[in-house]
Amino acid sequence: MSGVQDQLEIKFRLIDGTDIGPKSFPVAASVANLKESILAQWPKERENGPRTVKDVKLISAGRILENNRTVGECRSPLGDIPGGVTTMHVVVQPPAPDKEKKVPSDPKQNKCVCVIL
Repeated sequence: MSGVQDQLEIKFRLIDGTDIGPKSFPVAASVANLKESILAQWPKERENGPRTVKDVKLISAGRILENNRTVGECRSPLGDIPGGVTTMHVVVQPPAPDKEKKVPSDPKQNKCVCVIL
């Protein structure tokens, strides 16, 4: 019976509402391991997929999970239903802009104006 409690069923919800999983993970697995699993299972036909673990953010119970934490440390006490599946949301960070891009010569070109009536 303790073997079942040492595992956690997790599915990963992508931004368009599709899911990866559910898959069983040990509670001692790190968040970085979960992200590696997401990278391996990421749908190949999707555009703008993550390239590295650093491109992926996992959100569970409204908190962004840190790579060095374990699944057991991150699970929500309110969401634990025996035999239930935990849903974590996956956010892919856009790639960092190239540092070599030129700054526009006309500073007024990027100006934004808001008017509240």
